[in-house]
Amino acid sequence: MARPVFTVNDAMRQRVQYLAGVGLRQDDISKIIGCASKTLRKRFRDELDRGVAEANATMLGYLFAAAKAGNIAAIIFYLKTRAHWRERMTPDDPIPGAEAESNSQVVLVMPDNSRDPELTQALRDAQEKYFVRKPRR
Repeated sequence: MARPVFTVNDAMRQRVQYLAGVGLRQDDISKIIGCASKTLRKRFRDELDRGVAEANATMLGYLFAAAKAGNIAAIIFYLKTRAHWRERMTPDDPIPGAEAESNSQVVLVMPDNSRDPELTQALRDAQEKYFVRKPRR
């Protein structure tokens, strides 16, 4: 005896899209709607993909709004994940934890925003002073 035909309707498609969007695993979605995982992937491929894509777009919108509002953690996360920023050590930097007594000062090089000429000059002077004492290889 053959299995009964699995019928798909619009309400089921919307439910699969929602469940995929909130991050539920495909195995669990198939149990909820009452089909095999293979059938779910075959019959609801667009809904699975669209649900995840729309959820990602929504979350990225919230992240972007938080970053625009000045949330530092959101700004850093956004730049690292979307703008491919990295935290790298320069070859001259000591390895963290290698020397417990090392208390070297950190020099932050900032772009010139032409807003405060005194600050810009102070930053340039500090940068020049820092790189003069660093041996070049």
